Amino acid sequence: MDRALPRKNRKKVKVIAIVVAILLLTFATYKTFFQNIALNVERKEVRIRAVEEGFFEDYISFQGQVEPLHSMLINIVEGGAIQELFIENGAFVKQGDPLVRLYNPSTEYNFMSQENALIEQMNNLNVSKMNIRNQEINLTKDLISVQHDYKEAELMYELNKKLYDQEVLSKSDWERTKESFRYQQERKALIEESISKEKQTSAVQLTQIEQSMVVMQKSLVKLRENKENFLLTAPISGRLSSFDVILGKTYAAGESIGKIDVMKGYKLVAQVDEFYLERIQVGQKGQIDMKGQLLGVEVKKIIPEVKKGRFEVQLEFLTDKELKLQEGSTFGVKLFLSGKEKRLLLAKGNFYQETLGEWVYVVKNNRAERRKIEIGRENPAYYEIVSGLQPGEEVIISSYKDYLRVEYLNIKN
Repeated sequence: MDRALPRKNRKKVKVIAIVVAILLLTFATYKTFFQNIALNVERKEVRIRAVEEGFFEDYISFQGQVEPLHSMLINIVEGGAIQELFIENGAFVKQGDPLVRLYNPSTEYNFMSQENALIEQMNNLNVSKMNIRNQEINLTKDLISVQHDYKEAELMYELNKKLYDQEVLSKSDWERTKESFRYQQERKALIEESISKEKQTSAVQLTQIEQSMVVMQKSLVKLRENKENFLLTAPISGRLSSFDVILGKTYAAGESIGKIDVMKGYKLVAQVDEFYLERIQVGQKGQIDMKGQLLGVEVKKIIPEVKKGRFEVQLEFLTDKELKLQEGSTFGVKLFLSGKEKRLLLAKGNFYQETLGEWVYVVKNNRAERRKIEIGRENPAYYEIVSGLQPGEEVIISSYKDYLRVEYLNIKN
């Protein structure tokens, strides 16, 4: 007679069945997507390179554009519209040569108003200065008059004293003589003290006026110099470039309208990927190929500001020879980031895009098998192999996009 299984046992059997089904499905998936059966590939369809021992140079390559070694921007000092154009782009200029004349009626009116105000203030100060001088002259006249009156009173006092002693002059006349002399003494002392204080005050006022006149004179000179800024002249001698001004167009103060290139030496200016910002340093050496001749260059300036994923590097040529270069031409720069080191090397290829350098197909006896590897540094030509490969082993370096689910490849000649 059949017995019903306990509920607990039925549940256990069901769990085991599910686990077995999952394992079978996993195995079937692996067999489907990662077949041990090798895929046949024509040798001509893949690129195979041998792993080699060699000197690894950590370098990068980029394009550098030829620019003059020294340039100066031409900036608008006083904003306005272009009224006159004296020269064209590309012309050679000397320092001080006129370039353009601008016109700004509002600014010119302000200059005239300020100039008139300064001149009026200076005239007023000159009038004040003249009044002080006249006052000093009048005080001097008063002092001379007082001194004259005092001298007469003194002579009269001495004469009448003798007459009074000889009892020729009456006592009342003598008393009047003494009183007159005392009055002139006090008057003289008071006037002299007053004049002394007036002169001190006048001296201070004149000093202040002179200082104000100096300041105003400087302001007037500066104002007139600013008026001359409407005529823009060449700040240095050289060749005019990027000079594309338009007659009648209005430019703001501080706006650049071109530059002057000093035609003494050249430099290379490159826009480099921001990935290398921390690795490029001033003083690093490199080279360019100029008509089959290698020419040394050196990093002289780095502008770390990143724009659109790139930053600027300026390099100078390491040669004493005069270079005949054309501004704007470009050269491929090979910049060394470190010295030569003996390492295990693998040529670069498209396989890295699919594997990120974590594994490769290693070829042996016309059969390629997956193998895990570790890649270190790289330059435009090679990867540095840290582990997983030996010298002489052959590796497929072309794209793996058609073989990602295959464990083995058969290479057919």
